[in-house]
Amino acid sequence: MRLPERSGDQRLIGVSITIPEPHHSALQEARARFGDPMASAIPPHITLLGPTIVEPEETAAVQAHLDAVAAGHAPFTVRLRGTGTFRPVSQVAFVQVADGIAGCEQLEQEVRSGPLDQELRFHYHPHVTVAHELADESLDEAIDELAEFDATFVVDSFECYVHDEGAWHVVTRHALGAEPAEPAQADEHEPRAV
Repeated sequence: MRLPERSGDQRLIGVSITIPEPHHSALQEARARFGDPMASAIPPHITLLGPTIVEPEETAAVQAHLDAVAAGHAPFTVRLRGTGTFRPVSQVAFVQVADGIAGCEQLEQEVRSGPLDQELRFHYHPHVTVAHELADESLDEAIDELAEFDATFVVDSFECYVHDEGAWHVVTRHALGAEPAEPAQADEHEPRAV
């Protein structure tokens, strides 16, 4: 993965939903088995904002923006199931987000606004990368081995990562704070479908 070049005190950040345990370790170990040299440097995650340069004076505004985005969203459930690839555009194999796509899309759109506003190179597609920039044989192995992978978890936060010394590290966690919407109560006088 090519990362933007930093200069001076600039920080390179990314915003992601970190995959929780026990799925986190299972996916990280699988990525290492497939021969991906970045397995230990990139925690399993669903990207909300790709690698982005932030000026030192923008840091506080970015963190306040992420807090505000998180506060406006209720926790939601994600199910990871099955695999896919971005070939031939990119040498990537991934585990698919089968449920929770809308929640990921809403977070991504709001994260990528305000001080983090930017254009996307590709249409946003929530996923968990399990092999990147490897030979076709390794990507095929990843797709086949994880084809039956199935994991469900509640997303109750997202994380801001910083890239430092060749790896991504969590610097802040942003808890989702909105209460889930109450289901509308049916009016007792309205006819009900049976």
